[in-house]
Amino acid sequence: MRKIIFLLLFILFCFSASAQKQYTINGETLELKTEVTGTIDLFWNIIDHEYRYFVRKDNVITELVNTRGNNNKFQEEYKTTLSELTKDSGLNTSDVKLTLYDLGNFINKYNASQDSNYIIASKEAIIKSRLLVFGGVTNSPFINNPDNINNPQFGAEIEVFEGNILPRHTLFFEIKHVLNNDEFKYSTTQLSLGYRFRFINTEKFILYANMVFGTYNFSKNTLSFINEADAIITEEITNNGFDAPFAFGIGADFKITPNSFITLNYNELFALFVDSQDNFSTNVALGYKFNL
Repeated sequence: MRKIIFLLLFILFCFSASAQKQYTINGETLELKTEVTGTIDLFWNIIDHEYRYFVRKDNVITELVNTRGNNNKFQEEYKTTLSELTKDSGLNTSDVKLTLYDLGNFINKYNASQDSNYIIASKEAIIKSRLLVFGGVTNSPFINNPDNINNPQFGAEIEVFEGNILPRHTLFFEIKHVLNNDEFKYSTTQLSLGYRFRFINTEKFILYANMVFGTYNFSKNTLSFINEADAIITEEITNNGFDAPFAFGIGADFKITPNSFITLNYNELFALFVDSQDNFSTNVALGYKFNL
């Protein structure tokens, strides 16, 4: 079994190592990934937190740029570059965006027009996923908690996202359990489905907003009160049910290895369709996330 795992890891290492090569362009040495190979080759990478794209034709590599002019408008120089390189095809560059998806489609069309044997590689969406395990505390702000007591929580999450086209948008499914304690005898197991937008999205740091739009809870709350005979009565209330809170939070991922992150989340800051019970959220969780 260990040999199989080692072999798989070795194959993955070799594949990742061969996926990018070094090129010297205008005196700058860059490691670039190959996206398209043909009459025109397309290369790209994230360099200093910026997407950069390059094309090669007749062994000459040219960068595709889109700088701002004095009027603060984008000049779209890359369209002129593509028009010059593909002028023998009649292809129109006016609608080409400076994204890997659009550039890849355009160059594939050009290569196919120049070579009848050219095969356009499938550009189907590549679904990627990450697993998160976490622990933290929460005051369960949408539950009646008169003394604003924090309870421990732990759980796991699967995050899925499209690897090439919409890397900023993700969906996640989470299961978490909130433990009761002597001060606040409330516990719940919650299944939730949500959406995440990465508004800062770099290789080493990701900052995002969360929205949980659906939950199913298996909850238990123990209440104590004094009756007319001055006796302490304890009542255990069990409640299972679905909610659509549309609850918002924020979080960050800090890359620590090529395939893993330390994650910090601050959730349940507010919700559109659930009241906060006058307690501001203390739902904080620290976790470890890794690529699957």
